Amino acid sequence: MKKSRKSIKRANQNISVDRVISNRILIFSVIIAICFLVIFLRLFYLQIVSYNEYTAKREDYTSIKQYTSAPRGQIYDCKGRVLAKTVVSHNIVFTSPNNMDSDDYELYAKRIVKVFNVSAKDFTDEDKKQAYITYKSFLSPTDSEYAANHLLTQKELKQYKNGAWGDNTESKRYQILMNRIGKKQIGEMTQAELKMCVIYQRMIANQSTGQENVVLEDVSDDDVAYLVEHKTEFPGFDVDFGGWKREYPYGESLSDILGSVTTSTQGLPSELSTYYLARDYQLNASVGKSGLEYQYNDLLAGTPEIAKITYDSKGLAQKDVIQQAKKGYDLYLSIDIDLQSSLDNIVKNTLSEYGGTKNRENFKSLFTTVLNPQDGSVLAMSGYQMDFDTKEMTYFATGNYMSLVNPGSCIKGATVYMGESEHVVSPGEVIVDKVMNIGGQEFGSYEDHGPVDDVSALQVSSNVYMFNIAIRLAGAVYEEKEPLAVADLQGTLNKMRSYYSMFGLGNITGLDEPGEVNGYMGYGSEPGMLLNYSIGQFDMYTPLQLAVYGATIASNGNVYQPRLMNHATEVNSSEVVVANEKKVKSTLPEKNAAYLQRVQEGFRACVASGYCSDVLKDIGVEVSAKTGTAEVGDWTTANLVGYAPSSAPTMAFACSAPTSSVNDQAVSPNICANNVMPEFIKKYFEIYPAS
Repeated sequence: MKKSRKSIKRANQNISVDRVISNRILIFSVIIAICFLVIFLRLFYLQIVSYNEYTAKREDYTSIKQYTSAPRGQIYDCKGRVLAKTVVSHNIVFTSPNNMDSDDYELYAKRIVKVFNVSAKDFTDEDKKQAYITYKSFLSPTDSEYAANHLLTQKELKQYKNGAWGDNTESKRYQILMNRIGKKQIGEMTQAELKMCVIYQRMIANQSTGQENVVLEDVSDDDVAYLVEHKTEFPGFDVDFGGWKREYPYGESLSDILGSVTTSTQGLPSELSTYYLARDYQLNASVGKSGLEYQYNDLLAGTPEIAKITYDSKGLAQKDVIQQAKKGYDLYLSIDIDLQSSLDNIVKNTLSEYGGTKNRENFKSLFTTVLNPQDGSVLAMSGYQMDFDTKEMTYFATGNYMSLVNPGSCIKGATVYMGESEHVVSPGEVIVDKVMNIGGQEFGSYEDHGPVDDVSALQVSSNVYMFNIAIRLAGAVYEEKEPLAVADLQGTLNKMRSYYSMFGLGNITGLDEPGEVNGYMGYGSEPGMLLNYSIGQFDMYTPLQLAVYGATIASNGNVYQPRLMNHATEVNSSEVVVANEKKVKSTLPEKNAAYLQRVQEGFRACVASGYCSDVLKDIGVEVSAKTGTAEVGDWTTANLVGYAPSSAPTMAFACSAPTSSVNDQAVSPNICANNVMPEFIKKYFEIYPAS
């Protein structure tokens, strides 16, 4: 009986184990079934539901996006005349097939040179230098001149091969070679070899990215027709009928102000590539490289065409446009090209006639800026430099904001304003203009003027009046033959600078152009430097800053930010998309308006009395101005700052003629006051008559 109970118990245990195993198998089977179901559903989703989406992604990952620059917006003057023009240019372009090797590139480069009109005159120096590197790259890698490595020193070559230059290895080698390749090296190539190497270089420029490269620009109709008819002989080559090029109808007028654009074959300039790549431009993009073309490139450039590139069974690129190009915006400037052309002619002719002549042996540059004093817009800006050896004239309007001049007495208006604002002199206060002896050193005006007040001090350009302002500002007292006792020289200097900066002197003006420079601050530790500072013989400013100073006086104390661009519009539309509104950077305190009025009276008296210039006095319109003659070693720099008409100014100006005369008793008349500005002001009021 016991045995039977044990058997039953064992049987029950076996049944329990079998049941557990069965349950586990069932659970495992269900899990497997669920996994297969999930996999099935996922496959169904991928292959049926999302087939088109993933097919598109696959094509996107295996294709290349190609970017082509849109036609550039145009630049106009204030009256709608084209200053920078975009015209149609048919270009031969190349998109590298994916099965080409270096021998193929060389073969087709030679074929292009043989068949089409390739002119070496269109090659830049950089093109030729790159061509030389390419020319030497056809040598055996064991050759000592391979890839122009023979132009590296032994030390440089070792560093290059050892990778000692790090991540910049190739770019550093390239820069070294570009600096050392000259006419001698380029002369090693025949004209045919030079042309072939340039075309070869252009073909492989974006080989790794699959981008389209322009290999020949602005080709003739005959060349276009030939390529269209013989495309099978030139795999990868095509004609871009939507190409463009930049033209500047007014020649050198405004040339460096407008700037320039890279050609289709140049792409991003090396010195600006980091900037443009960070802004999502492609290496083959035509972009602004200087002037307004660079300043407003994002407005002018438009939206590029984007195409998807795939390759057929023969390895040839197939192009599918997915985004059409959109032309850039048009810019309208404040410049009047009639005024600009007149100013250019006056400045150029004056420098050409007087530069390098007797007593003007060091007169080789001349600058003039004309502003609208009511909003700061630039009406005209011109500059030229002369090469004394060749008498060749070089346009240099950018010198108005990229070069510095000694201002001389033209800043005395700011000195008078400072003295009266600080209450160290009073409006109408009379000071006797005679030579001052400070510590045994004599300081005086060009001649003794006797008793002068603030207005007549500006009229006759009294140095002594300004010296007294500086001495009083420093808390010193003039005692004949005694040195000045100045307690806080640097503090006084800083206060003077703060007043001059109120008029825009020594400050970046904010002109919408790249490359504007600041002023130059003189330095020294002698109290006498305060006297020099008060008459413009210490710090240096740009001609543009002097023009802003004149415009500030003309506008009753408003310091406007100068600007060239008025607004931008859609192509062939008057709709303004970007407006460059006038901007008041600062304003002179209203409580000191009476002191500024005294300065205005002094500027008017300088012209009306003939002290500024007899020529300027008699031009038929009331002009207010102040001359400045700064001593620069053995030479003097002539300046003229002013505005017209005196009662309701519509134009303010600054003219600077660095080292334009000898610094002695034979000093020549102020070239700005007697030659440049009288002629230009008359021309201005012919175009814009005073009401």
